[in-house]
Amino acid sequence: MISTRQALSVIVIILLALIPTIIHSYLDLKTVDTLSTNHISQVIDSYVSKPTQRKAEWGEDTFACYDWIERIYTNQQGKSVRLFVGRSYDHKRLYHHPDLALSYGKDLRMIGEVKYSEQFNIPVKLLANDTKFVIAAYALLYDKQFVENAISHQLMSSIVQLITPRKPMTLFYVEQENMPEKSRFSETEAAVVLEKAIKDFLTETTQTDHL
Repeated sequence: MISTRQALSVIVIILLALIPTIIHSYLDLKTVDTLSTNHISQVIDSYVSKPTQRKAEWGEDTFACYDWIERIYTNQQGKSVRLFVGRSYDHKRLYHHPDLALSYGKDLRMIGEVKYSEQFNIPVKLLANDTKFVIAAYALLYDKQFVENAISHQLMSSIVQLITPRKPMTLFYVEQENMPEKSRFSETEAAVVLEKAIKDFLTETTQTDHL
């Protein structure tokens, strides 16, 4: 027979094991913040945007995004940058090869990482095809911090996420075609759009933090 002391210990262990199930399966608790892709201006400096032709459900079907935009920004010289920003509680859907969906058929490969923007020091992943006439870059944001290594982030936060409400991750992704040879990312139109979009997105956070 199990003693009363042992029975209590078993009950406590079972209850602890049930916490993640209760939080995520039954209550489906999630952290809601004031950030939104709608904060990103449709006009960035001299770039005017228009939405792409994606269907409304595409972001949810592809990345499990509950909030997302995809726009094409074009400047007066006719140079265009495609920007995608999406928010999801399913982090892996965002960080695991987002280029396969966002730059389908472009055959992009990871070519490095840069710390971009003096204001935010953003770790940006860079991708390009063999000709390097097409480039893409993306950054990840979680809990007001930029994510440098997505896999390490997932491992480090997985235990905490088991017993706390889920928090969203945000993906910022830009793509630019017809690139001149040997272009530095910091000098591209894609870099301008990416930095401004991130700044717009975080403006609400900055204002809220100072209240």
